[in-house]
Amino acid sequence: MKGITRRDFLKGTFSLGLVTALPYSRVRGANDRINVGLVGCGGRGVGAHIPSFEKQEGVTIVALSDPDQQRMAEAAKIIESKYDHKVGQYVDMRKLLDRKDIDVIANATQNYWHGLSTIWASQAGKHVYVEKPLSHYIWEGRQMVNAARKYNRIVQCGTQRRSQSSIAKAIQWIQEGNLGKIRYITAFANKQRSSCGKRNSPLPIPDSIDYDLWCGPARKVPIYRDKLQYDCSFDWNTGDGESCNQGVHEVDVARWCLGEKMLPRRVMSIGGRFVFDDACDVPNAQIIYYDFPKAPVFYEVHNLTKAKGSDEMPEFRGERVGVIVDCEGGSVSLYRGLARDNEGKEVKKFSGDGDHFVNFIEAVRNGRREDLKAEVLEGHISTAITHTGNISLRLGLEASRKEMRTQVRDIPIFRDMLKRMLEHLKAQEINVNAGTVSLGPWLEIDRQNECFKDNEQANRLVRGFYREPYVVPDLSA
Repeated sequence: MKGITRRDFLKGTFSLGLVTALPYSRVRGANDRINVGLVGCGGRGVGAHIPSFEKQEGVTIVALSDPDQQRMAEAAKIIESKYDHKVGQYVDMRKLLDRKDIDVIANATQNYWHGLSTIWASQAGKHVYVEKPLSHYIWEGRQMVNAARKYNRIVQCGTQRRSQSSIAKAIQWIQEGNLGKIRYITAFANKQRSSCGKRNSPLPIPDSIDYDLWCGPARKVPIYRDKLQYDCSFDWNTGDGESCNQGVHEVDVARWCLGEKMLPRRVMSIGGRFVFDDACDVPNAQIIYYDFPKAPVFYEVHNLTKAKGSDEMPEFRGERVGVIVDCEGGSVSLYRGLARDNEGKEVKKFSGDGDHFVNFIEAVRNGRREDLKAEVLEGHISTAITHTGNISLRLGLEASRKEMRTQVRDIPIFRDMLKRMLEHLKAQEINVNAGTVSLGPWLEIDRQNECFKDNEQANRLVRGFYREPYVVPDLSA
């Protein structure tokens, strides 16, 4: 073994599938340089990961990977011009993972690639910062947790609200009982989205893109929307819709406030895709009921403007995106950092920020996953919750206004949310009595096993679909 470094040994064992758990502190000294490999060179990778890692002392991005060679080359030019060093470029991330000098993977791939790429990185002995939503399927997220544990990796999920100190202070204040018990939490995202288009012929894929690698675990099918990249978030094959893509932030904060560590007891969702006759299929108006033991969480998505021809977006209590906690003695807007009593009088403000990327690097240096603000298990649970709501909607049937009201009649807050959605659709000149809205079933959840009770169709969506050879391994043993 003379002359062979510990990292050489790890890489050799990885190639044989023999990596074992080793103490974090032995992997990297607190003062050593950390080399980062960025996987995924889109807007989040270039706009957030590159500056957030490069600004930290002793941290350098040394390699990039993306199936889109043009996008990767542009990212490399940005690094060279702004940070005065070159980077390696790899179309296939597996070649980047083979590099022995890379310690950390910055995972800014699209949703459907998060699971397999994070597991590959963990198997290769790398620590991982992976963007939200953590997974594309519930079962997949659990395998990501299993991989982090099996290979003893530090894995941070990009739900960066966890590092915002104003929210942490507000949640602590609520949990101390300053406004009494939590009655319910309303989370919401009113973010305008445009149509993804609908082509008559498949979108041409440039020679600069390895389309097989781009598809990865997802079905390799012709694309009929106008853009290949970001709009893939709004196609069930490769994305998870707004209630997961954005909603994981709000659901994560709500769950954090409740102190919940598991999925809800049951879930139900209503919604659909309206106005746009396009090639995408996720909802752009959706409401979800998450039934937790302590208090329910209600979530609503509105991607359409207030009314047909309007440029304004809907709001909830004066906010477009947020989380509002209603308690016995008042309410708290967690994103605004503002608490009010039941008469609407301001009683407390909360301020403070934080840096999620800095927190990750500090945990890597310290060798302590417990220092992470959004450790992979936290990211998994919050993402899995959002998947349950989407599964209910995907199993739904077109329903009349009366059928929808009947299903939610015993839940006053959800009745109000349904009313807001129906009024919004009416303002968009959608006839909700014409069978245009999907009414999802109530789904009972096996919280311990992270699946549904007595529903084979729903559990098929829990387990997910993969394309050979890009199959997420079962690491539950």
